[in-house]
Amino acid sequence: MMISLYSAATGMWAQQYKLDTVSNNLANVDTTGYKKVRAEFQDLVYQYSKNAGSPTAVNSTIPTGIYVGHGTRLSATTRIFSLGNMEQTGNALDLAITGDGFFQIQLQDGRIAYTRDGAFKVDSQGRVVTANGLALIPNIVIPQDAVAINISPDGIFAAEMQDGTIQNLGNVTLVRFVNPAGLKAMGDNLYMETTASGAAIEGTPGQDGFGSLQQGYLEKSNVDVVKEMVDMITAQRAYELNARSIQTADDMLRTASTLKR
Repeated sequence: MMISLYSAATGMWAQQYKLDTVSNNLANVDTTGYKKVRAEFQDLVYQYSKNAGSPTAVNSTIPTGIYVGHGTRLSATTRIFSLGNMEQTGNALDLAITGDGFFQIQLQDGRIAYTRDGAFKVDSQGRVVTANGLALIPNIVIPQDAVAINISPDGIFAAEMQDGTIQNLGNVTLVRFVNPAGLKAMGDNLYMETTASGAAIEGTPGQDGFGSLQQGYLEKSNVDVVKEMVDMITAQRAYELNARSIQTADDMLRTASTLKR
């Protein structure tokens, strides 16, 4: 009977983790480039009283066996990199990746991070940066006398000058990973490369499987609000049922402890 107490407790912990994941997804439903996370679970070890296939007599074996599980545990949180909806903004420096790939961002300590958030700005030096002032790689500098910025689907930045000439500012490349779910989320819409993700593979937007760039658009979160609400309700009900299991097991123990001969 004590097994039921511990098994139900692991179930409550599991549903708490699931609710935490769902809550974070819902909190980021309007976060540009956010990718939803899915909590995954595994069952724990089993206690075997009889093993399936054990002999019982001549030419006779147990067909199924007898075993009791010991609950569940969180095995992984997997980030789903499906494409989010595209929102038209009209801002010349807003970029959406319509397919596979990440922008490269230079951190303050010199390391390179990666993002799907294409809401870029211009700092006081004319550099194209993120909302936190981190520079886009390669470094793109917008001239002060530029009157318009054009960005092609294959990543070419060009500025239209006051005299009508066109100045090439540089080419933005994208990177992708063999296992993007293995990237480490840092917050601020940034990811870091890990051993699990594999090394970054650099390429030109729109070529060799990389997504192309869409100027004046932003990729929204890929969170499905309806599904997350259903998952939240499911987690709540499962939590309540596990709590009821603990209460039932406790009532049975109380009954057993009060028995008189």
